[in-house]
Amino acid sequence: MSSIRRVVVTGLGAITPIGSTVPTYWEGLKNGVSGAALITRFPAAKFKTRFACEVKDYNPDTYFDRKEGRKMDLFTQFAVIASDEAIADAGLLEGVDKDRVGVIWGSGIGGLRSLQEECFQFERGDGTPRYSPFFIPRMIADSSSGNISIKNGFRGPNFVTTSACASSNDALIAAFNNIRLGLADAIVTGGSEAAITESGVGGFNALKAMSERNDDPASASRPYDKDRDGFVLGEGAGALVLEEYEHAKARSAKMYAEVIGGGMSSDAYHITAPDPSGSGVVLVMRNALRDAGIAPEDVDYINTHGTSTPLGDGAEIKAIETVFGAHAAVLNISSTKSMTGHLLGGAGGIEAVACIFAMQNSLVPPTINLHTPDPEINQALNFTPNVAQAREVNVAMSNTFGFGGHNTSVIFRKL
Repeated sequence: MSSIRRVVVTGLGAITPIGSTVPTYWEGLKNGVSGAALITRFPAAKFKTRFACEVKDYNPDTYFDRKEGRKMDLFTQFAVIASDEAIADAGLLEGVDKDRVGVIWGSGIGGLRSLQEECFQFERGDGTPRYSPFFIPRMIADSSSGNISIKNGFRGPNFVTTSACASSNDALIAAFNNIRLGLADAIVTGGSEAAITESGVGGFNALKAMSERNDDPASASRPYDKDRDGFVLGEGAGALVLEEYEHAKARSAKMYAEVIGGGMSSDAYHITAPDPSGSGVVLVMRNALRDAGIAPEDVDYINTHGTSTPLGDGAEIKAIETVFGAHAAVLNISSTKSMTGHLLGGAGGIEAVACIFAMQNSLVPPTINLHTPDPEINQALNFTPNVAQAREVNVAMSNTFGFGGHNTSVIFRKL
């Protein structure tokens, strides 16, 4: 597919386990800070995993009046907070036609906490239904994009993508396509998740997908390390304002980077396990490179899906070796999930911000906790172990993959 209109990034926002704004998030990334600690959101003593990457010291009253906050699940609150930062950063509220500004958001689960609380409350009662009138609006995933548009008066395309941990990269690609096809001039996009709940932790424990390194949470997320034992659940949101290049230029907007390509594919293999051959990941990266019109050798940095699961990490690296050949050893590769944990449907949003700041600062954030290289993974590749590395990054790729076999890759280029 050839590009019809160029698309640039004019605003960024983030609320994460290692920083509640874009500048503090970047400080945490470049300094290799772990966001993992014992769970505070509920008593977790009886759970196999008793830690997670929570957003620290979060108080909704800092951001919302009490009446407004009660109407939103935590995942929507995170979406609105990150979007507010991105919209202000882009200066998007003045001098634009709001009929031409959309919101396309990603969330893998939506309002899990609201669903759980209402079910718990009903179960504790006498069988009489006493559900909150805010229950359904809080729970449904599209409350995130709906609240962002209502707050800002954006009347362009508005929907949510749900493809598990690929959700926010799928949202980003949908936003990219809507703009370059002329259906909107600017779109607020990204993703959020807030699944650190009894049902979220218990459910992923039952799948044996999460680390159980309760004695040392900060070292638990360790992509590519021989002793990795699963991912660490995270929460938060990452937001981007994508904008048509000439539209941004006309209003003298700051431009962080250009979005030059996006790819999607499916493993068509298993509902939770990645295809160990990596064939679906090979396909998605090749689709993204083709869409961007660049060669593998043009890519400088890949922010990998890299969740720290024994199967997933190896399959992704095999795919990178297949697609990039000898250039795979020249690339910088890192998994920022080693610091933030896995934000599920919100992962692509904050990892896009990491890619863009790596280009802006010529500095690749590290993969922390990589101390004992896994001999099954080609350690000749540069995983940016433990310490950030200075590097000129002109092109960066962000990979996200989700249960169900969903794969997405997005490519950014320095302007």
